[in-house]
This record gives sequence, structure tokens and C-alpha cells, in this order.
Amino acid sequence: MQSLRELYKIGKGPSSSHTMAPFRASTLFREENPEADTFKAILYGSLAKTGKGHHTDEAIIQGFGGIKTELVFDTKTEDIPHENTVDFFAYKNGEEIAKMRVMSVGGGDFAVEGRPQITPEEVYKENTFAEIAKYCKKHRIRISDYVYQNEGEEIKEFLADVWAAMKDCINEGLLTDGILDGGLKVERKARYLLDQQHIDESEITYENRMVCAYAFAVGEQNAGGGIVVTAPTCGASSVLPAVLKYMQEKKRFSDRKIIDALAVAGIIGILVKTNASVSGAECGCQAEMGTACSMAAAALAEIFGMRIEQIEYAAEVAMEHHLGLTCDPIAGLVQIPCIERGAIAAMRAINALNLANFLSSTRKISFDLVVETMYETGKDLKFHYRETSEGGLAKLYLKKKKTT
Repeated sequence: MQSLRELYKIGKGPSSSHTMAPFRASTLFREENPEADTFKAILYGSLAKTGKGHHTDEAIIQGFGGIKTELVFDTKTEDIPHENTVDFFAYKNGEEIAKMRVMSVGGGDFAVEGRPQITPEEVYKENTFAEIAKYCKKHRIRISDYVYQNEGEEIKEFLADVWAAMKDCINEGLLTDGILDGGLKVERKARYLLDQQHIDESEITYENRMVCAYAFAVGEQNAGGGIVVTAPTCGASSVLPAVLKYMQEKKRFSDRKIIDALAVAGIIGILVKTNASVSGAECGCQAEMGTACSMAAAALAEIFGMRIEQIEYAAEVAMEHHLGLTCDPIAGLVQIPCIERGAIAAMRAINALNLANFLSSTRKISFDLVVETMYETGKDLKFHYRETSEGGLAKLYLKKKKTT
């Protein structure tokens, strides 16, 4: 498996697959063709159907450095190698001088057709949770120790930067109000949630409100094009930081403990990327929010010092109860249901932690099995439920809006 550096990426929202990867790919194409005076990009699949809402057009134009660019959103072509495919063309004096087909595969990563996959170095020999658990038990270490053995102590500094970026995102989101761009008139709610404290508020109500406030803060920052950390994607970036910030404040966990938690969460995310997918366009929102919830549940189990079996159970429960979750962003915007969904997933991660504390010895489903199931389920989802804005909430909301 690859390094956690390939999972956690600090960058601009609202989408790792629709914004980060197209920007990186168009930048590469421009650098390879410095003599070009004009570019063209033809977007297919999910990139075509939700690209404007995800600001894919802006990301590509930015990647081309402001050079004159023609953008075509091809929503009809179905014979494409991946749900997120884009063709780039470079011209000089009106003549085509180069072309490149790119597939945005999720989490900000992309592949170029016809070129050897530039795969980052493998730093982990184990590729399943079962293999990792066996190794850790044999050597009597925790999963976080396993990460440091394979990545080196310097990964702690990287994870510290990740945590700092997550906290900055939350803090900025809590200080910002107003209406998000895009036409849906979605009001930012994080600051409102933060301020709704009542004298008779119960501990449970306080926990729900604060975790949701933190999740909304990140989700709204992402939707507004702010700086977020992919965990595992931009669209699902709110879950992990929300639960970690709340628990750090509640239990006074040190940053060192949070770094350990991010290490364990990273292993969960990398396992899903390796054995399935974190792309909403490929496998629905279960691949994004389901993975984010699993990462958050495993992270919580780590900072509470739970056993490997409990960490696995927490991650498995979190994923299992996201199976079949569709990706149906209204108008292609990462706003409805994405922002609220992140808050729900954060609370579900805490619930998974609580179940793991009591029931891990009774589990029947392994984490590896639920990841395999998620991937198979995602491939079985109809295309219009995989980040096309052609089904579910996206379809019916706009249909109702047209008739009112």
C-alpha cells in the first residue's frame, strides 16, 4: 500500500476528483506543451454532468494558466474508461500539437491513458486489515506504531501539518456566515450551531450540536472553495476533523494522541483506496462518506486505547451502515445533501465507537469483507446515482422546483 501522504492532501475544495485532480492534470498538460497558445478540454461522465457545480471548469482554466481554453461538457458519450474522464488538446496557430486523456480516479489522483501509471512507492507490504492485524499482534504493537515503522518518524510531522490544516478549516468555518454561491441559496449554519447554547442543555445535546457545528464548518468551507484536507476526499472532508476536535476538547487528548489517531484513520482510508474506491462517481457516496465515517470511528477507537479488534469493529460498523448510499448532489453542487451528510456521518462514527466498546467480541463481519461489499455495491448502483445529479434528490428537487 502507498503512503498516507497519498491519502491526506491539503488543497482547495469543493471536490478532490472534480477540482483537485483536473487542476493537477491540466497543469501537467500545460507544462508538457509550453508552446501551446490555445487549449481545449472535453469532459465526460460525472465531470460533464456535475463539473460546473464542482467548479471543474474553473480548476482547468486555472491549471492552463489563463491561456485561452475551450471547454466542452459532453453529457452523451458513454463509452469512456472511467466515470470521470477528460480529454485535453493543445494547439498552436490553430493546429493540434498534442492530446491527452485523463481519468480522475478519486481523492485528487488521476491516471493518463496510454502512459505507465506513475504509482507512488509502496511503503506497506500488507494490503488488508487482516494482514495488518496479524503483523501488529505478532510484534505486539498498535496500528499507529505500524505506521511509524513503515513510514518513518517524519510522517508524524506531516500528520501534525494535516491536523493544523483541519483545525484552521474548522476555525475559519465557524467564523464565516452568509449564503453559499451556486444558486441554491444555502445558508452557512456552523456559526449558528456554535452559538445555540442553552442553560439547560444536556451533555448529549451539547455533543450533537458541537460535533455537527465542526462538521458543518468544514463542509461549508469546502463548498465555498476553501482549503480542506482530503479525508478521504474533499466532499467527505468534514467527518474526521469534527470528531477529533470535539474529543480533544472534551477529553483533553494531546496533539500526539491525535496524530496517532490520524495515522490509524489513514490506514483505513488507504485500505479502501487500495481494495475498492473512494470516488463518488465510481461507487456512490458510500465510498466517500462511508470511508470517512470508518476513518473517524477507527481514529476514535485509537485515541481511547481500544484493542485492534475494537478498532476493526468500529470501522466496519461505520462502513456497513453506509452501504448503498447514493451520490446525488443537487445542481452538481457539494452542498445538498453533502454538508449535512458529513455531520450525520460524524455522529455515526461516535455511535460506532460506542458499539465497539461493548460488542466487538460478537462481530461476524470483517472490515475487509465490508470494503469488498462496498465496492461491489457501488459498481451495481445505477449510473445516475453516482455523482451525475440525474437521480435521487438532485432529480426530484429540480423537478419540483420547475413545477412551483
